Amino acid sequence: MAEKTILVVDDDPAIRYAFQQTFPAPTYHTVTVEGGKEALQTIEKSLPALIFLDIAMPGMDGLAVLETIKERHPDLPVVIITGYGTMQTAIRAMQLGAYDYLTKPLDVDLVRLTARRALEMSEMRRQLDDLQRRLQEKGERPATELIGQSPSMQEVYKLIGVISTTPNITNVLILGETGTGKELVARAIHESGPNAQAPFVAINCTVLPETLLESELFGHEKGAYTGADRAKPGKFELAGNGTLFLDEIGDMPEALQKKLLRVIQERTFERLGSNQPIPLNARLITATHRNLEEAVRKGLFREDLYYRLNVVKIVLPPLRERKEDIPLLANYFLTKYNQRFGKHITGISPQALDVLMNYDFPGNVRELENLIERAVALERGEVLTTENFPPEMFTPGREPLLNIPIVDQNFNRAKQAVIKAFEKKFLIQRLTETGGNVSRAARISGLERQSFQRLMKKYGLNSGNFRKS
Repeated sequence: MAEKTILVVDDDPAIRYAFQQTFPAPTYHTVTVEGGKEALQTIEKSLPALIFLDIAMPGMDGLAVLETIKERHPDLPVVIITGYGTMQTAIRAMQLGAYDYLTKPLDVDLVRLTARRALEMSEMRRQLDDLQRRLQEKGERPATELIGQSPSMQEVYKLIGVISTTPNITNVLILGETGTGKELVARAIHESGPNAQAPFVAINCTVLPETLLESELFGHEKGAYTGADRAKPGKFELAGNGTLFLDEIGDMPEALQKKLLRVIQERTFERLGSNQPIPLNARLITATHRNLEEAVRKGLFREDLYYRLNVVKIVLPPLRERKEDIPLLANYFLTKYNQRFGKHITGISPQALDVLMNYDFPGNVRELENLIERAVALERGEVLTTENFPPEMFTPGREPLLNIPIVDQNFNRAKQAVIKAFEKKFLIQRLTETGGNVSRAARISGLERQSFQRLMKKYGLNSGNFRKS
């Protein structure tokens, strides 16, 4: 089928006709069928880009169709169509992997918006798969320690894949707390793009005084200032057609902000002491832990520069918001420092992993790495224990399972948010306790294994992340 083929499965001919009018040719190729079996046959003949699927149909119901589709084509986006009376069924469909659900009577604008988002997501996933395949063929990773399988990190990987296909004039802004891995993301974008063999040049805007920072960025000619006894290229020049990464851009002095804005606007710069323009060919990636919008409001950061930098934005989640990645990260760092220190530590004790999972890591991934490095260096046994963890990691008793903040004033939305947070936290604790043994985790939770697995899928949890090394 065409790239933007949409399959509509509904026994109501009026609904099928409405979709054909909503997604007309030649932009879309809309195929309609009235039943589940016919839908599965159509999919096997030619895969669509998106499916709208009614639940309440005679014969094979929509849930059974959805389950079959997801078994055969897990990445194919399916949007559920449901009446108001089948909302609980729709929620179950979401747990089975539906992209979204829409209620009848259908809002045409919402249908179009949902379709656009689903198709964009599908395209990003395709590009990410292509990226991962290329890297596997080269025997490489996007970035050495950019690790995580949580849904939030999967979104980051998708963005990296999309950005890597854009030209160097597309600026990227990476936001995140200290220690979340902003430079790793910048390197991943660089290494995943067509200019991966070109230089990756990084500079921290906080480590040098303003005059030296300007010279480092722009370079200088001999005699440009006192002490400039020879010409020197700057970072803009050294980056060539690769990537220039400006870390902590939020701390750049105001005078340099103005000069950087001019470079971005004109895509040229001059060395200090020269009026000879040099083209800027590198991609500009900036990062900060600061709230730049607030800095703009306070007059600490130029608004025009902010919008120039914020062409594509990546927001890195703090580690406390993706705790399901902690076992994977901890075991990776354990392997890394085993090799560095010549140790043979075989794994992490359940007690130690439990402490890691219940700690908020204000220093994020960097703090976790430093912690594992220290523990491996000091550990004398074959298993990493809590003996060498710093005292601030230990809290009196286990973190309350229901210690979940309520930020939404709407009761129903707040209730759903708390339920989701509870479910995810509960699953993480059970998987941590059982070392990723799904059958045992389900048993002690009082759930069927299949139900437990569906919840894991809902929250993007992988049992392998919780297994001991």
